[in-house]
Amino acid sequence: MTDDLAPDLPPVRGTLSPNRPLSELTWLRVGGPADWLFQPADRADLAEFLARLDPAVPVFPIGVGSNLIVRDGGLRAVVIRLGRGFNAIAIDSGSGTGSGTVTAGAAALDAHVARKAASAGLDLTFLRTIPGAIGGAVRMNAGCYGSYIADHLVEARAITRRGETVTLSPGDLNFRYRQSDLPDDWVITGATFRAETAEPQTLEARMADQIARRDATQPTRERSAGSTFRNPAGFSSTGRADDRHDLKAWKLIDDAGLRGARLGGAQMSEKHPNFLLNTGNATAAELESLG
Repeated sequence: MTDDLAPDLPPVRGTLSPNRPLSELTWLRVGGPADWLFQPADRADLAEFLARLDPAVPVFPIGVGSNLIVRDGGLRAVVIRLGRGFNAIAIDSGSGTGSGTVTAGAAALDAHVARKAASAGLDLTFLRTIPGAIGGAVRMNAGCYGSYIADHLVEARAITRRGETVTLSPGDLNFRYRQSDLPDDWVITGATFRAETAEPQTLEARMADQIARRDATQPTRERSAGSTFRNPAGFSSTGRADDRHDLKAWKLIDDAGLRGARLGGAQMSEKHPNFLLNTGNATAAELESLG
């Protein structure tokens, strides 16, 4: 991209697209355009762009759009979306120490990381059914079945709004339920996790069971962004028989009589009432209003 094509923005080696519709980049398939969409070639491209970008220009990092509603008016910002240069996965099996590490780029899909770790005998199986990519998982301390990113993270790497490269410890991120202290305009580029060792066949069987349970209880074939609301109980489902549901979001929605509730093309799922669905022609405003 040359300065002639983007006169107000620094030159890049990646892709810089003006007025880019974001609806096709989110799982709910709604939302207006971003002023600019930047897909950097690599970390150096991203760092240089942010360092040279006018500080008054807002930036908004997104992942694969699995947990995002973009409003119909779009975003007045440079939206940053990481791609191929940020999806590598590297395994260190630990050589008989009982644990190993998995290093993944921010654009690596959670499910792919879980599968690749399992094939190397490392247990990150909780990631298998979490929609999205590693950057978003770190940002929101994603978790299920009683395990969270906070339980496994060794360090995360990010680029600040000023283009500086930083390494973040779990303490720096101050993880809470579905939250961290990562500044909104910092871009996670990768993370390293510690995982316990186990037989690959055992881990594969566990993930197969998780997928079967998910498909039996969640509208996986519908257009959604996964679970919509955080549980007021302050923890995710454990998957155990003794799991409590009295302060789970799905139970409160169900008790309020809103399972299957509709507004235009938006619907709370009949199968799992904490899933907000686009039934085919919903607007972002309808989804947000129903929520």
